[in-house]
Amino acid sequence: MKPILVTIDGSEGARHAVDAAADLAGKLNIDLWILNVMDGFPDEELAHFTRAERTSVGDALDARAKRISTEARARAERLGARTVYLRSRSGDCTEVILETAREVGAAAIFVGRRGRGRLSGLLLGSVSQKLACLAPCQLVIVP
Repeated sequence: MKPILVTIDGSEGARHAVDAAADLAGKLNIDLWILNVMDGFPDEELAHFTRAERTSVGDALDARAKRISTEARARAERLGARTVYLRSRSGDCTEVILETAREVGAAAIFVGRRGRGRLSGLLLGSVSQKLACLAPCQLVIVP
């Protein structure tokens, strides 16, 4: 069977998406790909880390991506996923997710819903809205 792709960004919504994807991957005994997309915008945690550790933004992004990915893998394995692959990439979130889904031959993409609100979503669009229009496979948006 084709694998499942789940995207992570360290948010609560992404953790819920990992839970749902890992549960299904474990029950169906299929591979789970965990994708962390770094969009290049450091958040408050990243800014604090770079100051405290006296490191570059690039190194801080890499460290944050590794931490988020490692935590997601452990969570997925605890929930029953047997074969878990990690991938971390940078770029436009939607484009990277679509490209990765095609590369791994994903049967489904799981994403967490971000609570940015209706007005912001209408004005800016969101990754999940874009994926709903462009995904080459099933899309599961996990609340």
